[in-house]
Amino acid sequence: MVELINRPKYLNQLIQNKDVDLVKIVTGIRRCGKSSLLDLFHQYLSDNGVADSNIIHMNLESLRYRNLSDYLAFYDYVSERIPKGQKTYLIFDELQAVEHWEKAVESFRLDFDVDIYITGSNAYLLSTEFSTLLSGRYVEIRMLPLSFQEFLTFYEFDPSVTAEEKFQRYLQFGGMPILREYHFNEARSNQALEGIYSTVVLRDILQRNNQADQGILQKIVLFLCSNIGSITSPNSIGNVLSNEGGIQNGKGKNIAGKTIDKYISMLHSAFIFYSVGRYDVKGKQLLKTLGKNYIIDMGFRNMLLGYRDGDRGHIIENIVFLELIRRDYRVSIGKVGETEVDFVAEKPNDKLYIQVTESMLSPETRERELRPLRLIPDNYEKIVLSMDRSYINSYDGIKSLYLIDWLLCET
Repeated sequence: MVELINRPKYLNQLIQNKDVDLVKIVTGIRRCGKSSLLDLFHQYLSDNGVADSNIIHMNLESLRYRNLSDYLAFYDYVSERIPKGQKTYLIFDELQAVEHWEKAVESFRLDFDVDIYITGSNAYLLSTEFSTLLSGRYVEIRMLPLSFQEFLTFYEFDPSVTAEEKFQRYLQFGGMPILREYHFNEARSNQALEGIYSTVVLRDILQRNNQADQGILQKIVLFLCSNIGSITSPNSIGNVLSNEGGIQNGKGKNIAGKTIDKYISMLHSAFIFYSVGRYDVKGKQLLKTLGKNYIIDMGFRNMLLGYRDGDRGHIIENIVFLELIRRDYRVSIGKVGETEVDFVAEKPNDKLYIQVTESMLSPETRERELRPLRLIPDNYEKIVLSMDRSYINSYDGIKSLYLIDWLLCET
């Protein structure tokens, strides 16, 4: 049996919602650990006295359930196995394999005493039809690849390996749990990541979007990977790729921004990229134009482009973005006059302004990073994260923190 390594942040969310009358939906890119999380929760139920007969656990992508792609067949199969008059836990992995699955799930809720947990590897799981039928009756738990903190618990390091060396491994290999099997072997790790990436593109994007062109999709992915942390727009992407001879429509004209936007939406739906909008800090409103895209895991970017030390600034910016998402912040890019703050991170009763830079040692860089934060008129916390271990931890009330310490701090 495969060893299960705890992901307490996510497992605790399932436990906290146990027996709450909501469908628990775990979403995230393929192979980020959703199936293992359901296994951990199954184990938790068993350890806490729930009989095996009261747990129905199915992975719908298994050929064992190949005849259950229709929601009626799925409903009948599960219904026959629910003990009469007893609380039953229904655990469904990769439920998007069942067409109109939401109709079966709603019927389980109406017809039986059940607590339902499901996973899916694309945002189509939360489609309009689903949202209409189960509106207000589900909670979504968004699962990401390993944080740096989790990465340190997943891997065994020699005591002589420094925190900086461990972080360098994280920058290079990323946080997909499956890579643990390959012990930082670059060729085998890239092979595994390529397999996941191909499955996502072929199964979660191209099969669901019949008109999509794989060549165009790949060029857009490579462009976004090369421009992590840069302001882009669909029109500008279309212009660049067309000028490079990358993409054209049937009449030889540049592909429109609307088409590029559609492809980027496909990548968002497959959880490969996150899109981040801009926020006017002084005007306190979201701006409709321009934004940035961040990739779900640096391992994919490095597999596609190769790892380059010269990209560390953008790589660590991407890692900070993902960490803010993990910490349940709503994230946008801050516009302050003519300057920009890397991240405005908000919760209902909290707000952070964050700048990310590889180093603050040069006076020019220091002034560039601090200036936008100084222009913000409110009293919320302002932070600069860098790879500097410095005795200076504050500039006029703006915190200067060592990135690794910030990633490992308890939240």
